[in-house]
Amino acid sequence: MPAKSKAQQKAAGMALAAKRGEMRVSELQGAAKEMYETMDEDELRDFAETKHANKPEHVDN
Repeated sequence: MPAKSKAQQKAAGMALAAKRGEMRVSELQGAAKEMYETMDEDELRDFAETKHANKPEHVDN
């Protein structure tokens, strides 16, 4: 499932970095922390690798 916004893509990238041990989990906050806790590495990679051209900064759900 692709990311719907640049913010969602960035949060997924941060959560993925924490899953891989490239960043501390304690540095995560908000959506990135929730994604870290609820998604596996493959799901996070799908979100983080989404092309960001023509994506809005934020999407209201």
